[in-house]
Amino acid sequence: MKPAFSVLFFTVSSGAGYGLLIWMLHFQLFGHHTIKLMELFVIGFVGLALVTLGLLSSTLHLANPKNAWRSFSRFRTSWLSREGVLAILFYPVILGYALVLWLNDGQLTGLSIALGVVCALLAFAIVICTGMIYASLKPIRQWHNPLTTPLYILFSLMSGSLLLALLDLGLHGRLSKLLLMCFVGSLFVAAIVKLCYFVLIGKPDGSTINTATGFSQAQVRLLDAGHNAETFLTKEFVFDVAAIKLLKLRRLMLLLAFALPLIIVAIAFYTPFPSIAYLAFISLVAGLLVERWLFFAEARHVVRLYHGDQRT
Repeated sequence: MKPAFSVLFFTVSSGAGYGLLIWMLHFQLFGHHTIKLMELFVIGFVGLALVTLGLLSSTLHLANPKNAWRSFSRFRTSWLSREGVLAILFYPVILGYALVLWLNDGQLTGLSIALGVVCALLAFAIVICTGMIYASLKPIRQWHNPLTTPLYILFSLMSGSLLLALLDLGLHGRLSKLLLMCFVGSLFVAAIVKLCYFVLIGKPDGSTINTATGFSQAQVRLLDAGHNAETFLTKEFVFDVAAIKLLKLRRLMLLLAFALPLIIVAIAFYTPFPSIAYLAFISLVAGLLVERWLFFAEARHVVRLYHGDQRT
């Protein structure tokens, strides 16, 4: 599949935003990490800004962005529609939560707790919907597997926890051990699941040109293409990258998204230079963008079987 930068940015930006808001709401509601009212507003603004930028960028890859409203019309059957509806519903709920907190000087009440729980559940559900948009696509074997959606959730929590730790650093001038533990824990789980994902998609499984055409008595091969110029299908679905390049990008992704952020955060916490932790987030975002690019570039749609591929 051809990677579109607008979609890559959407998943990374909105994932970090929702992850940040999930962690913020968790600590505010359960009191494990004290967050003052104005700090909540700052963190909430950053989270909503990332979510909004991501959602806006997701429309840029559409041929007619003005028709994006149609994505809301199939809530019962489409994960994309569910994501859009829940994303729009999220705004009034979290703004209502902020208003109730402000009217009560940051003190939790029954109404604010209820709104906070609904906000957290909505944010989590939206991330699940984003992952399911891809995991539900049976024609793409690399996406239609049980690890796709968990990875979206883990990357959201991982980037959101690091961003919350950095915002806390900016507000208080120190790194919170609890927030860093949340980041490191989600990082290790995400790294393990991602490695398992690579193993899973590397297995020679899925449709072949024989199963696609229905011929099983002999090997089928393409003698001539049915077109003499590029088509929409060949541009979008028959996207090829050299295997050696994919391998190098995998290694780069593991370095940028997992190894470097962990090393930088450890240095920042155990030395008198906590500000270098901001470099960890830059590395993490770069690594997640590479991971998203690979997620698309390594996906092989079954339509490729009708353009010469032997298997997906």
